[in-house]
Amino acid sequence: MNWNDTGLILSVRKHGENSVILHAFTRDHGRSAGLVRGGVGRRLRGILQPGNEVDLAWRSRLAEQLGSFTVEARKSYSSALFDAPLALAASSSALALLDIALPEREPHLMLYEATLLLFQSLETETHIWPLLLIRWELGLLAEIGYGLDLSQCASTGTTEDLVYVSPKSGRAVSAAAGRPYHDKLLKLPAFLQEQRKETVAENEVPPEDILDGLALTGYFIEKFVAEHRPNVHLAARERLMSAFRRRYSQLVPEKISESDPH
Repeated sequence: MNWNDTGLILSVRKHGENSVILHAFTRDHGRSAGLVRGGVGRRLRGILQPGNEVDLAWRSRLAEQLGSFTVEARKSYSSALFDAPLALAASSSALALLDIALPEREPHLMLYEATLLLFQSLETETHIWPLLLIRWELGLLAEIGYGLDLSQCASTGTTEDLVYVSPKSGRAVSAAAGRPYHDKLLKLPAFLQEQRKETVAENEVPPEDILDGLALTGYFIEKFVAEHRPNVHLAARERLMSAFRRRYSQLVPEKISESDPH
C-alpha cells in the first residue's frame, strides 16, 4: 500500500531515538500520519517544521497501519514568518486547528487550497490576511459540519441589516430582531455581511471588526471542540487572540476594550 502526495506539515512528535511521527494535511488524502525515520537528524530537521509544504511518499504493508513517510522539501513557509510574530501566531493556530478538527484520511481539497492561499498571504499581504484568516476559519467550520448561515435573518427571513449571529443556530439575525437580545448574540462584522461585503474595502476594515470576526468563528470552533474533543485545549488560537489584542490595543485602545469578548 503506497501513495504520493503534497501536503502541509501540521505537527511533529519525536518517536524513539531517531524518528518522528509526522502529521500532515495533504491535498488528496486529507490529514495523514506516518513515521519518518531519521527525522531528528540534521538533514531533515529544517524540513520537518510545521507549516512547511512538502512532497510525501507514504508506504505501509496494510492500509490501517501507521505507515512511514519519505519527505522532500517543497516550500518553507515557517522560515518566512520568523520576523512576523502575528503572522507566525496565525499560522500556528491554523495548523493546530487542522490537526484537531479534521478526521484522519478524509480529503478536503477546497480547504487544502484555501489553506495554501492563507499561508501565501501571511508572507506578503499584511493588511489582508487577517480577513482571509477569518474566512478560512468559516470554511473550516463548514467542512466539519458547523457552517454558519449569514445570508438571511433567522427570525424574519430578511436579508437586510444583518448585524448579529445566533450562538445557538449559527444563523444571522437582523438589527431589529436582535435588539432585545443583543447582549446574548454574537456580532456580525460588516465585511462578513452579505449585503455589504462587496462595498467594504479590505484595507479599511477597523480592528474591532477583525476582533469581532475572530470572536465569532472562535465561539463555534470552541463549541465543536467541546462537543467532539473535550480534552483538547486551543492554546495556539488563544495565543493568536492575545497577540491580536496587543497589536490592536496600540491603535484604538478604547474601542478594543469595548469589543473584547473576554
